[in-house]
Formats: sequence, C-alpha cells, structure tokens
Amino acid sequence: MPKERRFIVVVGSLMSGLGKGIAAASIGRILQGYGLNVVPIKFDGYLNVDCGTMNPFRHGEVFVLDDGTECDMDFGTYERFLNCDLKNKNSITGGKLFRYVIDKERRGGYLGYDVQIVPHLTKEIIKWVKKVGEDDDADIVLIEVGGTVGDLENGYFLEAMRQLGLQERVAYVQVTYVPTMNVVGEQKTKPTQHATRLLASLGIQPHFIICRENEKLKAEARKKISMFCNVPEEAIIDDPDVQTIYELPEIFEKQGLGKLLLSRLKMKSRKQDMKEWGKLVDNIRTPKEEITIGITGKYTALKDSYVSIKEALVHAGARNDCKVNIKWIETTEIEEKKAKVDDVLKGCDGIIVPGGFGERGAEGKVECIRHARYKGIPFLGLCFGMQLAVVEYARNVCGLKDANSTEIDENAKQPVIDLLPEQKMITDKGATMRLGGQDVEVKKGTLAYEIYGKESVRERFRHRYEVNPEYIEQLEAGGLMFSGKAPKSNIMQILELPNHKFFVGVQFHPELSSRLERAHPLFIKFVETSLKK
Repeated sequence: MPKERRFIVVVGSLMSGLGKGIAAASIGRILQGYGLNVVPIKFDGYLNVDCGTMNPFRHGEVFVLDDGTECDMDFGTYERFLNCDLKNKNSITGGKLFRYVIDKERRGGYLGYDVQIVPHLTKEIIKWVKKVGEDDDADIVLIEVGGTVGDLENGYFLEAMRQLGLQERVAYVQVTYVPTMNVVGEQKTKPTQHATRLLASLGIQPHFIICRENEKLKAEARKKISMFCNVPEEAIIDDPDVQTIYELPEIFEKQGLGKLLLSRLKMKSRKQDMKEWGKLVDNIRTPKEEITIGITGKYTALKDSYVSIKEALVHAGARNDCKVNIKWIETTEIEEKKAKVDDVLKGCDGIIVPGGFGERGAEGKVECIRHARYKGIPFLGLCFGMQLAVVEYARNVCGLKDANSTEIDENAKQPVIDLLPEQKMITDKGATMRLGGQDVEVKKGTLAYEIYGKESVRERFRHRYEVNPEYIEQLEAGGLMFSGKAPKSNIMQILELPNHKFFVGVQFHPELSSRLERAHPLFIKFVETSLKK
C-alpha cells in the first residue's frame, strides 16, 4: 500500500520581505522534532531557469546546492534549519516549468491538445511536487509559494496548489503583516483581511495565519483576524521580531502550531526532541563573550548578499558561546581613497573577504588582506577572497609587482589568477561555472588538516578562475602554503600562511554548508582564533 503523504502550502499576502521562508523552515524544524521526514520545495515565479545570472543587489545571495543548482537564498534557510542537502528538484521556477512544458510539447507529449495553463501546466506542477515527496519518502512535503497573493507570475502555481487540495490532505498557511500605527498605537488588521479575501477568491482558504509584526500580537487584533478571515483564534500564530531567527521554532511551538498542524493533517508524533537546538539558541541569546568581524565586500548596501556568511558566523559563535558582531566594510571606499584601511578595520578581531565578481572594489579588498597579514589579524578568504590573497602575497612578498587576476585585468602581465581551462570556450552565462560539491584533498601537517581532521572533504564551489599553475612553485617558494587541492588535478583549493595565527583562503564556499546544528569547522576555528586575539 503506498505511503499516505501530507502537504503544507505556505503563501504570502500583500507584501514581500516578511520572512516567509524563515516561517516555513521553522514549521519544518518543528515537525522534524516530532520525528517526521519533511521535504521542502520552493516555487519562484520569475522566468529565469535559476538564480545564477542574478545580481546580488537585486535578488540577494545566490545559494548553491551540492548538485550545482544556483537557487534562491531561502534554500540556504531550509538547509540551515532542517540540516539537509537539497537538490535541483526542490527548486521550481517559472522558467523551469515553461521550458519543461514546451520541450514536452515539441516531443509530442501533448499530441492532439492545445496546451494550456489549466489543466496541462497545473497538472505538471502537481506531478512535480508529488514526485519529490515520493523520491525522498517524505511524510510531509512543505511547499513555499514565492511572491505575494495577486502576483500574475504565481497565479497558476496557486491554482495548482488549490487543485492539490482536492486530491491530497493539505494544510494552507498564510504569512501576513500586521502593522502598528505609531500615531494611535493600534495594530491594523485590514491588510490581513484583504489578503485573505484575495486568497479565498483564488479558491484557497488558509487554515493558519502567521502574523508578522514588530510587537506581540494583541488579543483584539487576533480576534478581528479570526472573525474576518474565518480562521480559529488558536490558528492565528504570532511571529514577532526576535533576537535570532533560530528562536522562531520555539516561539511557534509554544503557541501549539506543531500539534495543530498534526491535527489538521491527521498525523501522529513519533517523538519530540529539540534539546540540542534549544541549547544552541540559548548560546546565541546569552553568549559569554563577544567579538567583531569585519566583512569586506562590495555588496554591503544589501546585507542579504552575504546572508550565508552571516549565518555561518552565528553558528560558529553558538559553538564558541560567543556573540559575533559584524562590521560591514565597503571596499570601493578604500579603493577610491574615501577611507583608510587602518581606520575602517580598527576594532576588528578578524576579517573575512568574501566572494564576488568583477573589478569594482577588488583593490580595496587587496588592501584589507595586506592589513590582516601584516598585523597578524585572523583572516578568512572565500573564493574571490582567496584569489585576491594570492594577488596580494605575490605582489608584496614574492616580488611580482604586476601580479593580478585576469578577471580584473585580462591583459595582466603576471596573471597569478587565471580562467579555468574548461571555462575559456564557454559563452553562455547560466549554470556554466564550476559549480556544486567537489572533493578536496587536504595535506597532512597543515592547519587545514587540523581543522578538518581528515585528508578528503567535500565542499561547494562557484567559480570560473583559479590559481594559475604556472606560479604555484614561485608562490610556495615565497612561503605561501597550498594545503588543499582538487584530486588528480593542479587546482589549488586551500591556502594558508604557516607562521600566522589564522590566515586561510579557500576557493570554495564553506558558508553554504554550515548549519546551526552542524557549524562549519573552518568558521568554528576562525571565530575561536579571533576570540584569542
């Protein structure tokens, strides 16, 4: 007899940016605590096939899955909360759906039919979400619908979710905003009422409403929402501002959301265990120590561009019982002589130079790396940050005064960083970088080996450029150590300075695989060393 599977559909309301993905991930973590296998899916309505070509200023961080999928930053939230590794199939975009349907039509998959949004596209969506549940043997498939109710670009997906409710047992959850008018101090419920009516007009009546607000939801507001939105008061869930997003599962659980969902879905708990999660959250809320880490980038105007690094520092801080404050440093200001590197890095216990693309801000990053190396400040370079650490060392220690990356200067006289050979003939921009999980060989007797404790590790990559093999011998003769590389290849993937407290550059993105309950060892050691300073 086939397994009876349940579905939870999380939708937005009249505005975006409410933390719908965090709310959905918190629901998933609660149900995991009951011993259930929860598999998340997110739909994004844009016609891009994936997020790979999107500017971080417009869309926030591009998250990379182990299988190489470039996707929405909410997938990072799901992996961090659910401690899982997601795949391409968990990310549905409008571009993927339309490409699939059109390709199928060209192959003759709809012979005799005029292909339409309903029923053909909606049937394909339902088949997709059901198959993900089957493939992963899910107890619950958790589906987040990106965007807001009323968006043209997600209307057909909401219609598919309505149809799914006719076939399967589904709980519909709406995330909405309850503003407080400062003049009168009253929480206004009209936006929620209008959003719920709009959703109902599409054939979906929410069973639960999660209310985002700046302060605790008042009894009067709760009663109004219950009455006018046709949802029981106990199913109106408070989602106030919190010190850390990792508190949210506990906040929801105290309101009984987990048991209410199980009741709605007619499921039983197998166990209840959130103890380890609770301990780590307590460490975040009441840390014993405090440090400041400088993140030197060029997308600092939009903090979501570096959200995985921020969260990896939270995880490492929880493991070290330490609060990690972040000082955002815009490297273009250093480059344009609007700020001095010694001034902007003052008070930093450690420095991270993150990934990025292009020339802008690069020389400012190089200056920050030189400062960290010269002053003995713990340094962690990620992807482009590692490449620029090679440029800085080549110029200032190895005597290669014209050292540069061909990404910054394609005619560099001493190209210590150059395009990967397999990238030189590529013209398409989407999904063409060296992407996803790759093995890294770690050299014994190095700091990298001390951190990992093993000779082979798997990390996630997203790059086109590498340390030019022609300069490796000269760089190593100058004192730079390459402690990790690709198996059976000359692609350098970890560098370190042996006589420095912590000076490490990695070609990969360790922040993408850090979890609250499985903090990344590189970040743990980086925070630990920064504490000692």
